[in-house]
Amino acid sequence: MTQVHGGSPSRQRGSSRGGDRIMVPEADFSSYYGRPIVKPAPWENDIAYYLFTGGVAAGSALLAAGADLSGRPGLRRVARFGSLGGLTLSIGFLVHDLGKPSRFLNMLRVAKLTSPMSVGTWILSLHGPFAALASGSEIVSMLPARWQRGPLGLVVTLGRPAGLVGALTAPPVAAYTAVLLADTATPAWHSAHEELPFVFCGSAAAASGGLALLGAPLAEAGPARAFAVGGALVELAAEQRMETSMGLSAETLHQGVAGRWMRASKALTVAGAVGALAGRRSKVLSMVSGAALMAGSLCTRMGVFEAGLASARDPKYTVVPQRERVDRGVPVRHHE
Repeated sequence: MTQVHGGSPSRQRGSSRGGDRIMVPEADFSSYYGRPIVKPAPWENDIAYYLFTGGVAAGSALLAAGADLSGRPGLRRVARFGSLGGLTLSIGFLVHDLGKPSRFLNMLRVAKLTSPMSVGTWILSLHGPFAALASGSEIVSMLPARWQRGPLGLVVTLGRPAGLVGALTAPPVAAYTAVLLADTATPAWHSAHEELPFVFCGSAAAASGGLALLGAPLAEAGPARAFAVGGALVELAAEQRMETSMGLSAETLHQGVAGRWMRASKALTVAGAVGALAGRRSKVLSMVSGAALMAGSLCTRMGVFEAGLASARDPKYTVVPQRERVDRGVPVRHHE
């Protein structure tokens, strides 16, 4: 329930022409008892970190498979380790937010296609073992040859096929978190539902490509460079289009904490992409650019996360778009 407060019109006589001037105070949106109309998501920053590390894991798995098929062992190794590290951290952040590991396992008891959380849990559970097996084969291959026998030898043999399966399941892992946010009633997230998956996938490519630029040999870093710059361009273009389509709730991307995160994201992503293009022959510049791209990707996730929370706390981001839809004759759905 929402109240729109505005004082009754008052008239003041003009001193020169004797006309009347109507002064109407700007509307002040509030809700009964001072409570938000939409309940803010009960998530801590763990979820924002989960969005970031999951994207790094997915992008790195895809990049590792390409490096494996194109004969770039140094790039493959860095990308596989990035995939394993990102996957481990993302599961850790998710479990920490859930409170205990059993809650994650309980979500695997059923598969509900209408629930992005359920679908995402299954996608992550399918992607994780194969990506981990591919990364494990990289670790085993670093051991002395006499140890690469029996079960450990089988791990090395399965590295490539496991990596390919991990690459096939990587894009849904990078995109489903955007669907998860957009499926909520949070105004800023819901209004961005068309472009947010592209923002997150581009951000994941920029971050994972940036990570590879940090560690891969310069001679093998070409695909990582292209992946990073391409992802940065997709992220920036999709984010710009997203702001246009979000309507009033796009304000939350420019204000307060979210605004600071988003401004930092754009600056770091642009600087990282330019540096990556210019650093083809410089390992130092490639590493600095890679770090900037990773930081920019993290800022994007933090900015989108904070913007959603801010839009849920302010009733106007719920009320004004609803009224605009009614004025345009768009049917309003009633939830029973």
